[in-house]
Amino acid sequence: MTLDIRIASYNIRKALGTDRRRDPERIASVIAALDADVTVLQEADLRLGARPAALSAALITAQTGLVPVEVARSPVSLGWHGIAILIRPTTQVVRIVHVDLPGLEPRGALVADLDTATGPIRVAGVHLGLLRRSRRLQLTRLIGCLADLPPRPTIITGDFNEFSNTVGLGRLSRQFTLHMPGRTFHARKPFVALDRFVTNGLLDLRDMGVMHTPMTALASDHLPIWARAVEAPAAAQVPDETDHEPGKDSGPDSDAATERQDAEGRIDPAGDR
Repeated sequence: MTLDIRIASYNIRKALGTDRRRDPERIASVIAALDADVTVLQEADLRLGARPAALSAALITAQTGLVPVEVARSPVSLGWHGIAILIRPTTQVVRIVHVDLPGLEPRGALVADLDTATGPIRVAGVHLGLLRRSRRLQLTRLIGCLADLPPRPTIITGDFNEFSNTVGLGRLSRQFTLHMPGRTFHARKPFVALDRFVTNGLLDLRDMGVMHTPMTALASDHLPIWARAVEAPAAAQVPDETDHEPGKDSGPDSDAATERQDAEGRIDPAGDR
């Protein structure tokens, strides 16, 4: 059996739409329309206090048929640092890794090893910081964490908060392939591709896109992205996980030292992006 799944990523902005209405049912309807086997959410929990979920697990399952992976460290949260992973009920969770990310603001990444109906995959969900220097440190930490895990077809997805298409993500491009399905922010009039997919050599993307509909233009300030992920031919050569030797963290990326600083101070009264 060869891995072949549909995966999606969506920054739901705590279910607060561009019409300033908080509507969890609308977000659940978007997730259902994506029809993905794995969906990674960002900003799935409110930011303050105990970080209660922006939409409930019961609502998600009722409207989408997906179930949340148990990653929360608060009994009232759906995700961890706002990141949640939704899967088909038949998918088995093999491993969950919580990755604390450095930076000026609290951030984290989730790594989930999943055995799907068509094969194994590793999904890493991210929501990187607002400052490029923080994002670089965060990517270095994540790359190091992934290098210490056994080989597996891998996809990193989420809100990378990077405006530029040429700088800022260089350290990823040495070991991974970067994919931009299209412009995702701002949902009403998208002008920048903040949400992306990143794959290792064991995974190919056969198709991908941005869901831009009247409903997604209202549901959040980001548009959701989707892709069809299939096992790359090299995946057949992967050794058994028991033979794995942890790798080493990667070094700094190759972005030019003289790069021009992008404008990064977007203010959003709803909280993080």
